[in-house]
Amino acid sequence: MEVEFKRTGERRYAITIFREAYPTIEMNPAPGYDPIMPHDLAHLIVEKEIGLRRGIFGQIAAGGNAGTFHAVVSASDNKRDAARLRRKVARRGEMLLREGRDESAISERAVYVCMNEWMSRSTDPNRRALAVELSPQYKRLTDDSDFLNDEVLNRVCASLDRASEQWTSLRIGESFSITWPDRSDIKAKGRKFESRGAA
Repeated sequence: MEVEFKRTGERRYAITIFREAYPTIEMNPAPGYDPIMPHDLAHLIVEKEIGLRRGIFGQIAAGGNAGTFHAVVSASDNKRDAARLRRKVARRGEMLLREGRDESAISERAVYVCMNEWMSRSTDPNRRALAVELSPQYKRLTDDSDFLNDEVLNRVCASLDRASEQWTSLRIGESFSITWPDRSDIKAKGRKFESRGAA
């Protein structure tokens, strides 16, 4: 799966996701614009690096729409076929949203922790000032996990650095893509998250 981030305006961006087995989907405009790190770009990086399989982008890789993406339909497509495709994508998306509810909650918390860590390591004093002191306990993603250890945080922060560099270099109309790993890559890298009360 290829996830394309495109600057579409002064404070606007779009995400288009190209999948082999499922329809192309997009979110345009995408929420959470940031000149340094858009919110959904942070989600993609964090979920990819910690190995979530049913977070937002894992759901999308499995044919979902995360409740916010829409099938890309061209003006030349048959209206009935386009409507059928939209309904099909929405139904699969709803099922995967239910299935991925716990990992989506883990993803939100992990993004908060990782973004805070990334800002605290910044050479930019304004960005460092936005970081807050988190207790080590906050890095626990589930009741029985201490998953955001220094090794994982180092890897995530390095990936956030690279993605931010690519993002900030874009002019309006330009884009870059990140490849989401296939299921075997995620299984080899990540772990199975069993969420109990993570929020």
